[in-house]
Amino acid sequence: MGRTSDAREKLLNAALDLIWTSSYGGVSVDDICARADVNKGSFYHFFPSKSDLAVAAYEAHWQSTQPGLNQIFSPDTDPLDRLHQCCARLYDAQKMKFAEYGFVVGCPYANAGSELATQDPKIRAKAQEMRDRWMDYLERTIRDAVALGLAEVVDPRSAAQQVYSCFLGTLLQSKILNDPDILLQLEPAIFRLLRANVPTAVAA
Repeated sequence: MGRTSDAREKLLNAALDLIWTSSYGGVSVDDICARADVNKGSFYHFFPSKSDLAVAAYEAHWQSTQPGLNQIFSPDTDPLDRLHQCCARLYDAQKMKFAEYGFVVGCPYANAGSELATQDPKIRAKAQEMRDRWMDYLERTIRDAVALGLAEVVDPRSAAQQVYSCFLGTLLQSKILNDPDILLQLEPAIFRLLRANVPTAVAA
């Protein structure tokens, strides 16, 4: 078993990896403990249930990725370039996972949220919280684009919901078709939705 100081982190990492690349229902506490090399007693020392572990794992994943998102969505960056960078980062991340596992893994939050929305209120609530955090980034970006005359949107909040739907829908198609290159369609679709001009640097 790992040291007490690192057992919790190992459980978080194992849970995220296994659930993301399989499914919540397809992964047991025993599977997670085996991957983490942590005994079951230590598991229950840190987490009352698999559900609690999953919620904590998603939060830990968010905390690890948030600095990168803050950089991408910096107010000092052109708002359309923020969207371009976000789409590029998503594609690169999914392409890397595809190379590692041989299949498209999709969004960890949406995967679990859609699987368990009617079964586990904790995970559904966490998935909604992650969705709301993404929505904040998108809405601020769209408001900035409108203010600069780079997008033609009447309601930035509604537009952010539509852009988020584009992200999830394209990810879902990519996962179903097991083709990460489907994600290359995402950025043009978002710019069309926002009635925005593709930045020259992107078009080149």
